[in-house]
Amino acid sequence: MSDIPVGLETLDFSFSGGRPVGAFSPVLVGVVGSGNLEVMLEASDGDGCAVRVETSARGFGPIWQAVADDFFARHPIGGVRVSINDMGATPAVVSLRLDQAVAELPSQGAPA
Repeated sequence: MSDIPVGLETLDFSFSGGRPVGAFSPVLVGVVGSGNLEVMLEASDGDGCAVRVETSARGFGPIWQAVADDFFARHPIGGVRVSINDMGATPAVVSLRLDQAVAELPSQGAPA
């Protein structure tokens, strides 16, 4: 028997000092399914970036912290709320989905 309880685990991370993105329509990438996840970005007040993870893979808080730290180091955005609904995605897939979502932001997209 495992010592890790069943059910979803919710993890919250916050970062400050990012570049405010400004107003934008919510962005949704990915799909919740076995081994995958969805990422939603929403505008929020202030210059912070709040990340909420709801995951079926319990007990991986330090891994999620490392992925969130890497994301903010690469994309120091502010005024954004990130919601992640995970069904066991690997860190590489999480990073891919986060990059895809940020690319959809009006001020962060790929150069023309």
